[in-house]
Amino acid sequence: MKLGLQLRLQQTLAPQLIQSLKMLQMPVLKLEQTIRQELSTNPLLEEVDELESDQELSDEEQESEIDLAETKQEEDSDESFDWDEYLFDDEEGYKVREPREAKDDSFEGAGSQTTNLYAHLNQQLSFLKLSPEEHLIGEYIIGNISPNGYLCISVPEMVTELSVESSKIEKVLKMIQHFDPTGVGAQDLREALLIQLTEKGLEDSLAYRVVDEHINELDRKSILQISKLMGISVEKAQQAMNVIKGLSPSPAYGRFQAPAQPVVPDLMIERFGDEYVVFHNDRYVPRLRINSSYKNLIKRGNTSSQDTKKYIRQKLEQARWLLNAINQRRTTMIRVMEAIIDKQHDFFDNGPAFLRPLIMEEIAQKVSMNVATISRVSNGKYVQTPYGVREIKYFFNAGIAKADGEDMSKRSVKQRIEEIIKAEPLDKPLSDQEIYRILNKEGIRLARRTVTKYREELKIQPARLRKRVL
Repeated sequence: MKLGLQLRLQQTLAPQLIQSLKMLQMPVLKLEQTIRQELSTNPLLEEVDELESDQELSDEEQESEIDLAETKQEEDSDESFDWDEYLFDDEEGYKVREPREAKDDSFEGAGSQTTNLYAHLNQQLSFLKLSPEEHLIGEYIIGNISPNGYLCISVPEMVTELSVESSKIEKVLKMIQHFDPTGVGAQDLREALLIQLTEKGLEDSLAYRVVDEHINELDRKSILQISKLMGISVEKAQQAMNVIKGLSPSPAYGRFQAPAQPVVPDLMIERFGDEYVVFHNDRYVPRLRINSSYKNLIKRGNTSSQDTKKYIRQKLEQARWLLNAINQRRTTMIRVMEAIIDKQHDFFDNGPAFLRPLIMEEIAQKVSMNVATISRVSNGKYVQTPYGVREIKYFFNAGIAKADGEDMSKRSVKQRIEEIIKAEPLDKPLSDQEIYRILNKEGIRLARRTVTKYREELKIQPARLRKRVL
């Protein structure tokens, strides 16, 4: 054995940074719940009943910093105030801001809570031994899974968004696809069914071969036709189909039907002349400050125990961290939204048809932030625009090259496909091939299979099912 010195660099997240990141991820209603909880557990926080100026609140924060330094030295033995009357050593004594129902965490109450698909997947992700980069990729993939369990973004698009190698994304994606429910994160029906069959140990079965080779023909072919197509007996074809019918076409369907949640925008955009101004929606966020009575008590409380003084100093520090985290969240979201407005100015001037291609990397560079921070700001948060309430990540979408060299957003292409289908004759609906030709004549270059993919994402039936007899 021997002793030695070793220098190395190691990244650690400070408690303040962790709190700021958590705050940044929360939508406004969740933020309100968190703040209310802090109000009920931290006696040094109080809600401002009337609006006060930012300078007054700033003075309060500065005084709290001075208090932390002074409490270790300042003594005032002439004060006759009895600290024990405030019952700091007894948490039950502080009941001013917390109804008893708020702390009732009874076992029976847990049964009424519903598990969210994304929380369910993120919990499983946390059990894996992943590097920080892999964990970030996993969170991004889960954030782009639809409620029915399918992945809404391709691997190449994720490579562009996250600026990482496709092999790393595919590695994490394969792990997620074997989470519960099996097949979640599949990019299409074929992949979802194959994953489920593999999980059952049926990768060498006839059912696997049917799905792998003839998935697009299953809804059009009879058992007899499938048996002839594959050169097998009708009995074997029937057995294979019975296995396939026992699989789930939508991996998460029916398991995570959470109750509808109200959509409250975190940000609001208003137009003043030619300029767009971003406001933070503070209607649901309580205005906080440090409770001045406790700040005075901590300076003259030499009759109380050292444990009590330590408790108050700890709560004061926690209160300051919370105020800083809330302010940081507000500033970050406004900066990101202002950068989005700058990039998507045509949308705000003219409407959704003018949404341009935009990736998170562009905004990250513009505001000098990490892509992960932009992702946290975008997911699950909404903004009130002149064209309705939109999720912030709505403004991020891949581009499709047009014949004239310009890029057109994926959402704009989908909107154009929808318009073409709405204008088609009811007795002679357009096939995907015909829609493909129309788009190509308009200079929108994309493959026919992409037209099919976008039509399915729009939940529009194929031409043969849209036909109406006049």
